[in-house]
Amino acid sequence: MATRLKVVRTVPALRRALELYRKSGERIALVPTMGALHRGHMALVREARQRAKRVVVSIFVNPTQFAPHEDFASYPRSFAIDLKALREANVDLVWAPSVETMYPAGFATRIAPEGAAKVGLEDEFRPHFFGGVATIVAKLFTQVSPDFALFGQKDYQQLRVITQMASDLDLPVKVIGVPTVRESDGLALSSRNVYLSAGERAVAPMLHRVLKDCAGRIKNGEKIDRVLNVGRIEIDLAGFTLDYLEARHALTLLPVESTKDGPVRLLLAARIGKTRLIDNIGV
Repeated sequence: MATRLKVVRTVPALRRALELYRKSGERIALVPTMGALHRGHMALVREARQRAKRVVVSIFVNPTQFAPHEDFASYPRSFAIDLKALREANVDLVWAPSVETMYPAGFATRIAPEGAAKVGLEDEFRPHFFGGVATIVAKLFTQVSPDFALFGQKDYQQLRVITQMASDLDLPVKVIGVPTVRESDGLALSSRNVYLSAGERAVAPMLHRVLKDCAGRIKNGEKIDRVLNVGRIEIDLAGFTLDYLEARHALTLLPVESTKDGPVRLLLAARIGKTRLIDNIGV
């Protein structure tokens, strides 16, 4: 049976709603989203429900993580459909602030993350991105004060940046990474997949196939550089414009030369047509 979903749009209304939960001693889990919800988001909601009595989902398309040439204006928005899905998933509260609420006139404080935010992956191609992400997530953590916050592992570098930020700033929230949800052919679910043409969608799953093949060969003892070079060629030949395919330490995201350097994560980003896809896999 679907729950009666409460939607709040101002900070005072949010705090009033959350205070009722806290007075009852109920733990709170937050699932931050930009809307356009898909099965990947709902997996986060299900995990949140396993960990806390109350589940809060934020829906906010954050302008500060988009560069001027990126797709802020056209980013998919489906608020009514999202609310229906969240109601059916028994979410308790949706926090849906306006841009003016999150960034009021005179807003002048931003977080500048380093560490995993400065390792030459997403930060090299989207240098504005992690500052915008860290600032908005810090605001969400402050506004909601959740016991748990859940993020998908598809955005792996983002997950590491947010985890580090929460630790460095002593924020009393446990950041949890939830495994990537995929289509049956391996394509990682993403709100931006709607941009793919039929032909591009048919080719897109090969990124995951390359990652799996590279991970398997590295596990079998082949040299990382040689394996990744082959993978890069395969991606280029498939018609993608490759931004990166890298092997990194799974926690620090620093480069590794072999599996002896620590747990390894393979990460990639590539463009096909007008769509930029990212993915990653553990070795």
